[in-house]
Amino acid sequence: MLPELFLKRMKAQLGAEYPAFLESLERPRAVALRFNPLKGEVPALPFIGQNVPWEPMGFYYDPEARPGLHPYHEAGVYYLQEASAMAPVALLDPQPGEWVCDLCAAPGGKTTQIAGRMAGEGFLLCNEISPKRARILSRNIERLGVANTLVTNEHPQRLAGRLAECFDRVLVDAPCSGEGMFRKEEAAVTDWSEETVAMCANRQQEILQSAAQLVRPGGRLVYSTCTFALEENEQTIAAFLQEHTDFVPEPLNAPWFAAVENAGYRMWPHKLLGEGHFAAVLRKTGEGREEAPEEPDQEFPKEWLDFSEELGITLPAGKAIFFGQSLYWAPEGMPSLRGLKVERPGLELGVVKKGRFEPAHALALWLNRCKRQISLPAHSRELAAYMAGNVVQSACRGWTLVQADGYSIGWGKGDGTVLKNHYPKGLRRPV
Repeated sequence: MLPELFLKRMKAQLGAEYPAFLESLERPRAVALRFNPLKGEVPALPFIGQNVPWEPMGFYYDPEARPGLHPYHEAGVYYLQEASAMAPVALLDPQPGEWVCDLCAAPGGKTTQIAGRMAGEGFLLCNEISPKRARILSRNIERLGVANTLVTNEHPQRLAGRLAECFDRVLVDAPCSGEGMFRKEEAAVTDWSEETVAMCANRQQEILQSAAQLVRPGGRLVYSTCTFALEENEQTIAAFLQEHTDFVPEPLNAPWFAAVENAGYRMWPHKLLGEGHFAAVLRKTGEGREEAPEEPDQEFPKEWLDFSEELGITLPAGKAIFFGQSLYWAPEGMPSLRGLKVERPGLELGVVKKGRFEPAHALALWLNRCKRQISLPAHSRELAAYMAGNVVQSACRGWTLVQADGYSIGWGKGDGTVLKNHYPKGLRRPV
């Protein structure tokens, strides 16, 4: 049962379209996934249907297929993502080589979508204020093999103070009352109230204040929510533009969405295959960009150099960072991490242990190939055994990249007869 006050407001907001809106909420929802271009060629899967119109890598799928259980999911070949949630990044339109910030990034759907469009080039900062959600964000970034990303667990105001006017594009997928998720999540219905809408609108204004500082002159700011409330959408943007005269609406050619005032776009469940979403596209006037102090260079240890030469691993241009006991690769221009709450400072390479190098699971998921690898069929007993933590028959000696149909999924270490299993214990599945 939907809240009576919500229905009353939607009837006033939609007018003649209100019956069609109500009817759409009774239909089974469309489910979608987005393929990861960082993993190379898109596989042909029998449960994949038509393309999501606003995202070239997005496809609807048969809900009976349960693709989250497929080995390709653990290999980061795709990300399960609601179709309309793919729209804000399409409007953000990030490009390779740019500096991009996803300010409210967990659980990582939009961050990994941005990363795919950046093709491993440039710098992506993704932030999440909740420590628990920041860890989930970090795990999804690892699974999809994203390297050029800094994950922070900060208040947006602190980031704005450190990195003012540094970013070409900033996405604010703001916490909201979640009205667009009523068909998907029962908790969104039970938690809804008019007080929640008002509270969210106030919080969204605060987040936008910080986002405005992060955008460089000439840069793009995209604001989005998964709610229908005017207070959290059009009214939030109108209030922001009234205060920030250095921002102007930037209308785009987006034929799939219903355009509203101030370069806003509405997505309605009765007009497309997806849930409710709102987005607005703004541009900061002027030119130029501030340069942030860089994280100092560190030397890659000899153990890594020997390991990478043995397996033929070549990293893009960047720098070494030790974070705790782990060695990370960070992209060029990585800003100074001093004083920031950092969850992940780039691509985890591994750790040095008693004069030898032990590679991280993240490195396996980033690699598409190396000199020593084995590929197991996705639906084979051998791969199922590997993902359960068992040894795999192989003549390889030393660290070996294990793949599912050519998509990297983890490490094994061979003695010439079997590969000792190094698939993370927390990811293992019973056979």
